[in-house]
Amino acid sequence: MNTAYIIDAVRTPIGKYGGKLAYMRADDMLAYVINALLQRNDHIDLHAIEQVIAGDANQAGEDCRNVARMAALLTGLPAGIGGTTINSLCASGMEAIMQAARGIICGDGLLYIAGGVESMTRAPFIMPKKEGDWNTPSNGEVYNSTIGWRFTNSKLAAMYPPYPMGETAEHIAQQWNISREAQDAFAQQSHQKYFAALEQGKWDDEIVPVEMNNEDQLISWFTMDEAPRKLSAETLAALKPAFVPNGTVTAGNSSGLNDGAAMLLLASEEAVRMYDLQPMAKIVSMGVAGVDPAIMGMAPVPATFKALHRAKLKMSDMDLIELNESFAAQALACIKELETDEQKVNVNGGSLAIGHPMGCSGARITTTLVHEMLRSNAKYGLATTCAGMGQGAALVLERI
Repeated sequence: MNTAYIIDAVRTPIGKYGGKLAYMRADDMLAYVINALLQRNDHIDLHAIEQVIAGDANQAGEDCRNVARMAALLTGLPAGIGGTTINSLCASGMEAIMQAARGIICGDGLLYIAGGVESMTRAPFIMPKKEGDWNTPSNGEVYNSTIGWRFTNSKLAAMYPPYPMGETAEHIAQQWNISREAQDAFAQQSHQKYFAALEQGKWDDEIVPVEMNNEDQLISWFTMDEAPRKLSAETLAALKPAFVPNGTVTAGNSSGLNDGAAMLLLASEEAVRMYDLQPMAKIVSMGVAGVDPAIMGMAPVPATFKALHRAKLKMSDMDLIELNESFAAQALACIKELETDEQKVNVNGGSLAIGHPMGCSGARITTTLVHEMLRSNAKYGLATTCAGMGQGAALVLERI
Protein backbone atom coordinates (compact mmCIF):
# COMPACT_ATOMS: atom_id res chain seq x y z
CA MET A 1 0.00 0.00 0.00
CA ASN A 2 1.31 3.46 -0.91
CA THR A 3 1.94 6.18 1.67
CA ALA A 4 0.54 9.71 1.37
CA TYR A 5 2.94 12.44 2.46
CA ILE A 6 2.24 16.10 3.22
CA ILE A 7 4.96 18.11 1.48
CA ASP A 8 3.81 21.64 2.24
CA ALA A 9 0.78 23.47 3.62
CA VAL A 10 -0.19 27.13 3.36
CA ARG A 11 -3.14 29.37 4.05
CA THR A 12 -4.33 32.90 3.65
CA PRO A 13 -4.78 35.07 6.70
CA ILE A 14 -8.36 34.51 7.87
CA GLY A 15 -10.61 37.49 7.23
CA LYS A 16 -13.55 38.75 9.25
CA TYR A 17 -17.04 38.83 7.78
CA GLY A 18 -17.04 41.93 5.60
CA GLY A 19 -13.32 42.34 6.26
CA LYS A 20 -10.22 42.47 4.12
CA LEU A 21 -11.06 39.41 2.01
CA ALA A 22 -14.63 40.55 1.39
CA TYR A 23 -13.80 41.79 -2.11
CA MET A 24 -12.08 38.56 -3.15
CA ARG A 25 -14.16 35.85 -4.82
CA ALA A 26 -13.79 32.31 -3.47
CA ASP A 27 -12.36 31.03 -6.76
CA ASP A 28 -9.81 33.86 -6.88
CA MET A 29 -8.89 33.28 -3.24
CA LEU A 30 -8.38 29.57 -3.85
CA ALA A 31 -6.33 30.24 -6.99
CA TYR A 32 -4.19 32.71 -5.05
CA VAL A 33 -3.28 30.21 -2.35
CA ILE A 34 -2.65 27.43 -4.91
CA ASN A 35 -0.25 29.76 -6.72
CA ALA A 36 1.52 30.52 -3.45
CA LEU A 37 1.85 26.79 -2.73
CA LEU A 38 3.27 26.11 -6.18
CA GLN A 39 5.73 29.00 -5.94
CA ARG A 40 7.10 27.45 -2.76
CA ASN A 41 7.44 24.11 -4.56
CA ASP A 42 8.50 25.23 -8.02
CA HIS A 43 10.63 22.17 -8.78
CA ILE A 44 7.72 19.77 -9.27
CA ASP A 45 6.36 18.92 -12.71
CA LEU A 46 2.92 20.52 -12.91
CA HIS A 47 1.80 17.86 -15.37
CA ALA A 48 2.37 15.24 -12.67
CA ILE A 49 -0.40 16.74 -10.52
CA GLU A 50 -3.35 14.36 -10.69
CA GLN A 51 -6.06 16.58 -9.28
CA VAL A 52 -6.96 19.70 -7.34
CA ILE A 53 -9.49 18.85 -4.62
CA ALA A 54 -11.10 21.61 -2.57
CA GLY A 55 -13.69 21.71 0.17
CA ASP A 56 -16.34 24.41 -0.02
CA ALA A 57 -19.41 24.36 2.21
CA ASN A 58 -21.58 26.94 0.46
CA GLN A 59 -21.43 26.63 -3.32
CA ALA A 60 -24.49 28.83 -3.77
CA GLY A 61 -22.82 31.82 -5.42
CA GLU A 62 -19.55 32.58 -7.18
CA ASP A 63 -18.26 29.17 -6.07
CA CYS A 64 -21.15 27.30 -7.68
CA ARG A 65 -19.37 25.86 -10.74
CA ASN A 66 -16.90 23.43 -9.14
CA VAL A 67 -14.64 25.95 -7.45
CA ALA A 68 -11.68 23.54 -7.42
CA ARG A 69 -11.70 23.30 -11.20
CA MET A 70 -12.31 27.04 -11.56
CA ALA A 71 -9.32 27.80 -9.33
CA ALA A 72 -7.09 25.28 -11.11
CA LEU A 73 -7.80 27.01 -14.43
CA LEU A 74 -7.37 30.49 -12.91
CA THR A 75 -4.01 29.39 -11.53
CA GLY A 76 -2.84 28.48 -15.01
CA LEU A 77 -2.39 24.80 -14.27
CA PRO A 78 -2.47 22.53 -17.32
CA ALA A 79 -6.05 22.01 -18.48
CA GLY A 80 -5.56 18.26 -18.24
CA ILE A 81 -5.47 18.38 -14.43
CA GLY A 82 -8.81 17.52 -12.86
CA GLY A 83 -10.64 19.53 -10.23
CA THR A 84 -13.18 18.26 -7.71
CA THR A 85 -15.13 20.18 -5.09
CA ILE A 86 -16.15 18.50 -1.83
CA ASN A 87 -19.03 19.48 0.45
CA SER A 88 -18.98 17.97 3.90
CA LEU A 89 -19.89 21.31 5.49
CA CYS A 90 -17.29 22.23 8.15
CA ALA A 91 -15.30 19.05 7.42
CA SER A 92 -15.04 19.83 3.70
CA GLY A 93 -11.39 20.92 3.72
CA MET A 94 -10.34 17.86 5.70
CA GLU A 95 -12.39 15.54 3.51
CA ALA A 96 -10.58 16.99 0.47
CA ILE A 97 -7.25 16.05 2.06
CA MET A 98 -8.59 12.58 2.80
CA GLN A 99 -9.75 12.10 -0.78
CA ALA A 100 -6.32 13.14 -2.07
CA ALA A 101 -4.64 10.76 0.37
CA ARG A 102 -6.88 7.92 -0.77
CA GLY A 103 -5.92 8.65 -4.38
CA ILE A 104 -2.25 8.29 -3.49
CA ILE A 105 -2.76 5.23 -1.30
CA CYS A 106 -4.62 3.35 -4.03
CA GLY A 107 -2.11 4.40 -6.70
CA ASP A 108 -4.27 6.74 -8.76
CA GLY A 109 -1.86 9.67 -8.69
CA LEU A 110 1.56 10.91 -7.61
CA LEU A 111 0.77 14.49 -6.61
CA TYR A 112 -2.40 16.18 -5.38
CA ILE A 113 -3.27 19.68 -4.25
CA ALA A 114 -6.01 19.57 -1.61
CA GLY A 115 -7.61 21.85 0.95
CA GLY A 116 -10.53 24.21 1.22
CA VAL A 117 -11.96 27.67 0.75
CA GLU A 118 -14.89 29.73 1.98
CA SER A 119 -16.11 33.25 1.45
CA MET A 120 -18.91 33.57 3.98
CA THR A 121 -19.08 37.29 3.29
CA ARG A 122 -19.91 36.79 -0.39
CA ALA A 123 -22.43 33.97 0.10
CA PRO A 124 -25.54 35.13 -1.77
CA PHE A 125 -29.18 35.52 -0.85
CA ILE A 126 -31.21 32.79 -2.55
CA MET A 127 -34.87 31.98 -3.08
CA PRO A 128 -36.80 28.88 -4.17
CA LYS A 129 -38.79 28.44 -7.35
CA LYS A 130 -42.57 28.52 -7.28
CA GLU A 131 -44.01 25.01 -6.94
CA GLY A 132 -45.49 23.91 -10.26
CA ASP A 133 -44.24 26.99 -12.11
CA TRP A 134 -40.57 26.18 -12.38
CA ASN A 135 -39.61 29.35 -14.28
CA THR A 136 -40.99 31.73 -11.64
CA PRO A 137 -39.37 32.72 -8.34
CA SER A 138 -41.38 31.95 -5.24
CA ASN A 139 -42.92 34.81 -3.32
CA GLY A 140 -41.77 33.09 -0.16
CA GLU A 141 -38.74 33.49 2.02
CA VAL A 142 -35.39 34.69 0.75
CA TYR A 143 -32.53 32.83 2.43
CA ASN A 144 -29.15 34.18 3.46
CA SER A 145 -26.90 31.31 2.41
CA THR A 146 -23.99 32.32 4.67
CA ILE A 147 -24.75 29.65 7.27
CA GLY A 148 -27.45 27.31 8.47
CA TRP A 149 -30.43 25.43 7.13
CA ARG A 150 -32.30 26.41 3.98
CA PHE A 151 -34.90 24.59 1.87
CA THR A 152 -35.51 22.25 4.80
CA ASN A 153 -36.87 18.80 3.99
CA SER A 154 -39.97 18.37 6.17
CA LYS A 155 -39.50 14.60 6.36
CA LEU A 156 -35.94 14.97 7.59
CA ALA A 157 -36.95 17.75 9.98
CA ALA A 158 -39.51 15.42 11.56
CA MET A 159 -36.74 12.87 12.14
CA TYR A 160 -33.99 15.32 13.14
CA PRO A 161 -35.12 18.85 14.02
CA PRO A 162 -33.09 21.47 12.12
CA TYR A 163 -31.55 23.14 15.14
CA PRO A 164 -29.31 26.13 14.46
CA MET A 165 -25.67 25.37 15.20
CA GLY A 166 -25.69 27.53 18.33
CA GLU A 167 -28.58 25.55 19.78
CA THR A 168 -26.67 22.31 19.25
CA ALA A 169 -23.85 23.86 21.31
CA GLU A 170 -26.37 24.67 24.03
CA HIS A 171 -27.48 21.02 24.01
CA ILE A 172 -23.87 19.96 24.50
CA ALA A 173 -23.26 22.50 27.27
CA GLN A 174 -26.27 21.14 29.16
CA GLN A 175 -25.59 17.45 28.58
CA TRP A 176 -21.87 17.65 29.44
CA ASN A 177 -22.28 20.25 32.21
CA ILE A 178 -20.07 22.86 30.57
CA SER A 179 -20.53 26.12 32.47
CA ARG A 180 -20.63 29.61 31.00
CA GLU A 181 -17.50 30.44 32.99
CA ALA A 182 -15.61 27.46 31.54
CA GLN A 183 -16.67 28.39 28.01
CA ASP A 184 -15.59 32.01 28.41
CA ALA A 185 -12.26 31.00 29.94
CA PHE A 186 -11.57 28.58 27.09
CA ALA A 187 -12.42 31.25 24.51
CA GLN A 188 -10.16 33.79 26.21
CA GLN A 189 -7.32 31.26 26.29
CA SER A 190 -7.75 30.61 22.56
CA HIS A 191 -7.12 34.29 21.83
CA GLN A 192 -4.27 34.50 24.33
CA LYS A 193 -2.52 31.48 22.83
CA TYR A 194 -2.94 32.97 19.36
CA PHE A 195 -1.18 36.21 20.32
CA ALA A 196 1.58 34.33 22.14
CA ALA A 197 2.20 32.34 18.95
CA LEU A 198 2.11 35.55 16.90
CA GLU A 199 4.80 37.14 19.07
CA GLN A 200 6.99 34.08 18.50
CA GLY A 201 6.52 34.24 14.73
CA LYS A 202 4.79 30.87 14.63
CA TRP A 203 2.31 31.87 11.93
CA ASP A 204 4.96 32.99 9.45
CA ASP A 205 5.55 29.59 7.87
CA GLU A 206 1.91 28.85 7.09
CA ILE A 207 0.41 32.24 6.21
CA VAL A 208 0.94 33.60 2.70
CA PRO A 209 0.29 37.36 2.51
CA VAL A 210 -2.54 38.29 0.15
CA GLU A 211 -1.99 41.13 -2.29
CA MET A 212 -4.88 43.59 -2.18
CA ASN A 213 -5.81 46.70 -4.13
CA ASN A 214 -7.38 49.53 -2.15
CA GLU A 215 -9.91 52.08 -3.44
CA ASP A 216 -7.12 54.05 -5.12
CA GLN A 217 -5.80 50.85 -6.76
CA LEU A 218 -2.70 50.99 -4.59
CA ILE A 219 -1.26 47.63 -3.60
CA SER A 220 -1.33 46.64 0.04
CA TRP A 221 -0.76 43.33 1.79
CA PHE A 222 -3.09 41.39 4.07
CA THR A 223 -0.72 39.54 6.38
CA MET A 224 -2.47 38.79 9.69
CA ASP A 225 -5.65 37.06 10.79
CA GLU A 226 -8.33 39.66 11.45
CA ALA A 227 -10.49 37.99 14.09
CA PRO A 228 -8.20 37.53 17.13
CA ARG A 229 -8.79 40.06 19.91
CA LYS A 230 -7.27 40.77 23.29
CA LEU A 231 -10.43 39.93 25.20
CA SER A 232 -10.86 40.38 28.92
CA ALA A 233 -12.85 38.05 31.14
CA GLU A 234 -15.13 40.98 31.94
CA THR A 235 -15.87 41.63 28.25
CA LEU A 236 -16.77 37.98 27.68
CA ALA A 237 -18.90 37.79 30.82
CA ALA A 238 -20.92 40.85 29.75
CA LEU A 239 -22.10 39.25 26.50
CA LYS A 240 -25.69 38.04 26.32
CA PRO A 241 -26.68 34.52 25.22
CA ALA A 242 -26.76 34.44 21.43
CA PHE A 243 -29.08 31.55 20.69
CA VAL A 244 -31.49 30.71 23.53
CA PRO A 245 -32.76 32.77 26.49
CA ASN A 246 -30.76 32.09 29.65
CA GLY A 247 -28.27 30.05 27.63
CA THR A 248 -24.51 29.94 28.02
CA VAL A 249 -23.37 30.14 24.38
CA THR A 250 -22.49 33.69 23.30
CA ALA A 251 -20.84 35.41 20.37
CA GLY A 252 -17.68 35.51 22.45
CA ASN A 253 -17.42 31.76 23.03
CA SER A 254 -18.52 30.84 19.50
CA SER A 255 -16.48 30.92 16.30
CA GLY A 256 -17.25 33.66 13.82
CA LEU A 257 -18.24 34.00 10.18
CA ASN A 258 -15.05 34.23 8.16
CA ASP A 259 -13.30 34.12 4.80
CA GLY A 260 -10.15 32.18 3.94
CA ALA A 261 -8.42 29.39 2.04
CA ALA A 262 -5.83 26.73 2.87
CA MET A 263 -4.17 24.23 0.53
CA LEU A 264 -1.71 21.36 0.95
CA LEU A 265 0.61 19.54 -1.44
CA LEU A 266 0.39 15.76 -1.05
CA ALA A 267 2.77 13.30 -2.68
CA SER A 268 3.38 9.59 -3.02
CA GLU A 269 6.67 7.96 -2.07
CA GLU A 270 7.51 7.72 -5.77
CA ALA A 271 6.95 11.46 -6.22
CA VAL A 272 9.07 12.19 -3.14
CA ARG A 273 11.99 10.33 -4.73
CA MET A 274 11.36 11.65 -8.24
CA TYR A 275 11.32 15.34 -7.25
CA ASP A 276 13.61 15.12 -4.21
CA LEU A 277 10.83 16.37 -1.93
CA GLN A 278 11.14 16.82 1.83
CA PRO A 279 7.93 15.56 3.47
CA MET A 280 6.66 17.28 6.60
CA ALA A 281 4.51 14.36 7.72
CA LYS A 282 2.73 11.28 6.50
CA ILE A 283 -0.95 10.51 6.84
CA VAL A 284 -1.20 7.49 9.12
CA SER A 285 -4.97 7.05 9.25
CA MET A 286 -8.31 8.74 8.70
CA GLY A 287 -11.76 8.51 10.25
CA VAL A 288 -15.22 9.85 9.46
CA ALA A 289 -18.20 9.37 11.77
CA GLY A 290 -21.62 10.73 12.66
CA VAL A 291 -23.72 11.53 15.72
CA ASP A 292 -27.23 12.84 16.30
CA PRO A 293 -27.31 16.27 14.58
CA ALA A 294 -28.74 17.74 17.80
CA ILE A 295 -25.24 17.36 19.29
CA MET A 296 -23.31 17.71 16.05
CA GLY A 297 -20.23 19.11 17.77
CA MET A 298 -19.47 15.76 19.42
CA ALA A 299 -18.76 13.94 16.14
CA PRO A 300 -14.97 14.44 16.39
CA VAL A 301 -15.01 11.88 19.21
CA PRO A 302 -16.12 8.80 17.23
CA ALA A 303 -14.18 9.98 14.17
CA THR A 304 -11.02 10.22 16.28
CA PHE A 305 -11.49 6.80 17.82
CA LYS A 306 -11.93 5.32 14.33
CA ALA A 307 -8.71 6.93 13.13
CA LEU A 308 -6.79 5.86 16.24
CA HIS A 309 -8.03 2.27 15.93
CA ARG A 310 -6.91 2.13 12.30
CA ALA A 311 -3.51 3.55 13.26
CA LYS A 312 -3.19 1.09 16.18
CA LEU A 313 -2.52 4.07 18.43
CA LYS A 314 -4.03 5.52 21.60
CA MET A 315 -5.10 9.03 22.49
CA SER A 316 -2.10 9.23 24.81
CA ASP A 317 0.18 8.73 21.78
CA MET A 318 -0.95 12.04 20.29
CA ASP A 319 1.62 14.74 21.06
CA LEU A 320 -0.42 17.57 19.52
CA ILE A 321 -4.11 17.94 18.77
CA GLU A 322 -5.83 20.46 16.52
CA LEU A 323 -9.53 20.38 17.36
CA ASN A 324 -11.73 22.77 15.42
CA GLU A 325 -13.32 25.11 17.93
CA SER A 326 -16.77 25.71 16.52
CA PHE A 327 -17.94 26.53 20.03
CA ALA A 328 -16.14 26.50 23.36
CA ALA A 329 -18.81 24.19 24.79
CA GLN A 330 -18.31 21.69 21.98
CA ALA A 331 -14.51 21.78 22.21
CA LEU A 332 -14.53 21.30 26.00
CA ALA A 333 -16.99 18.41 25.80
CA CYS A 334 -14.88 16.70 23.11
CA ILE A 335 -11.74 17.12 25.22
CA LYS A 336 -13.61 15.55 28.13
CA GLU A 337 -14.86 12.59 26.06
CA LEU A 338 -11.48 12.02 24.43
CA GLU A 339 -9.88 12.00 27.89
CA THR A 340 -6.93 13.97 26.64
CA ASP A 341 -4.69 16.63 28.13
CA GLU A 342 -6.07 20.08 27.32
CA GLN A 343 -2.49 21.38 27.21
CA LYS A 344 -1.95 19.42 23.98
CA VAL A 345 -4.99 20.96 22.28
CA ASN A 346 -4.70 23.97 19.96
CA VAL A 347 -1.44 25.10 21.50
CA ASN A 348 -1.39 28.24 19.32
CA GLY A 349 -5.07 29.05 19.69
CA GLY A 350 -7.97 27.76 17.64
CA SER A 351 -10.96 28.79 15.58
CA LEU A 352 -12.54 30.78 18.41
CA ALA A 353 -9.68 33.22 17.88
CA ILE A 354 -8.60 32.65 14.28
CA GLY A 355 -12.04 32.21 12.75
CA HIS A 356 -13.99 29.47 11.03
CA PRO A 357 -14.40 29.81 7.23
CA MET A 358 -16.32 26.56 6.97
CA GLY A 359 -14.97 24.88 3.84
CA CYS A 360 -11.44 25.99 4.72
CA SER A 361 -11.24 25.09 8.41
CA GLY A 362 -10.46 21.37 8.14
CA ALA A 363 -7.51 22.23 5.91
CA ARG A 364 -6.53 25.20 8.09
CA ILE A 365 -6.24 23.11 11.26
CA THR A 366 -4.29 20.42 9.37
CA THR A 367 -1.94 23.11 8.06
CA THR A 368 -1.46 24.55 11.55
CA LEU A 369 -0.89 21.08 13.00
CA VAL A 370 1.78 19.96 10.55
CA HIS A 371 3.80 23.16 10.98
CA GLU A 372 3.64 22.93 14.77
CA MET A 373 4.65 19.25 14.67
CA LEU A 374 7.87 20.26 12.93
CA ARG A 375 8.57 23.12 15.34
CA SER A 376 7.97 21.08 18.49
CA ASN A 377 9.45 17.82 17.22
CA ALA A 378 6.15 16.01 17.85
CA LYS A 379 5.91 12.45 16.56
CA TYR A 380 2.14 12.09 16.24
CA GLY A 381 -0.56 14.68 15.70
CA LEU A 382 -4.33 14.60 15.44
CA ALA A 383 -6.49 17.00 13.44
CA THR A 384 -10.22 16.66 13.97
CA THR A 385 -13.35 18.67 13.27
CA CYS A 386 -17.08 18.52 13.66
CA ALA A 387 -19.47 19.46 10.87
CA GLY A 388 -23.11 20.33 10.46
CA MET A 389 -25.65 17.52 10.25
CA GLY A 390 -23.77 15.64 12.98
CA GLN A 391 -20.57 14.68 11.21
CA GLY A 392 -16.94 14.45 12.26
CA ALA A 393 -13.61 13.83 10.56
CA ALA A 394 -10.15 13.03 11.92
CA LEU A 395 -6.62 12.66 10.57
CA VAL A 396 -3.65 11.09 12.36
CA LEU A 397 -0.28 12.40 11.15
CA GLU A 398 3.26 11.25 11.83
CA ARG A 399 6.15 13.69 11.52
CA ILE A 400 8.87 12.72 9.06
